[in-house]
Amino acid sequence: MTGSEPVAIRPATPSDVPAIAAFIRALARYEKLEHQCDADEARLRAHLFGERPACSALIAWLGEERVGFALYFATYSTFRTMPCLWLEDLFVPPERRGHGVGLALLRALAAEAVARGCPRLDWAVLDWNVSAIGFYEKQGAKVLSDWRVCRLEGAALTRLANAPAQRR
Repeated sequence: MTGSEPVAIRPATPSDVPAIAAFIRALARYEKLEHQCDADEARLRAHLFGERPACSALIAWLGEERVGFALYFATYSTFRTMPCLWLEDLFVPPERRGHGVGLALLRALAAEAVARGCPRLDWAVLDWNVSAIGFYEKQGAKVLSDWRVCRLEGAALTRLANAPAQRR
């Protein structure tokens, strides 16, 4: 890899699944969330390329090396009554940063959103990741301080799903 090589971005293919899974595990380590990571290649392959894909991914290349990925899916804005895109993960390993890979991935995803007619592209960022926040703000993104991500998972999700209906 040389410093002058252009970053190439392309849609992921089934042959990229092992690399994407490795990027996901590296991202979990980077975010200190490895204990929450259960990245399974078979599930990932089914969700990216199965009969009813749940998400899509882009792969970044420098020369012959995969150097990052972005995984995204469609969402819907009721206020805009239009489909949008949600960027679930964008990751470039720390040793590959500084070559424009993250920017190339974000630009490609923005172009995908525009091509689909989406009014916005959304994602979450950890509050301690000041370098990512700065990078996103430099690209024109607004970090929303008045919204909080909510999550139901595990036993709480199952409990709510199986709770009897209550009447008022």
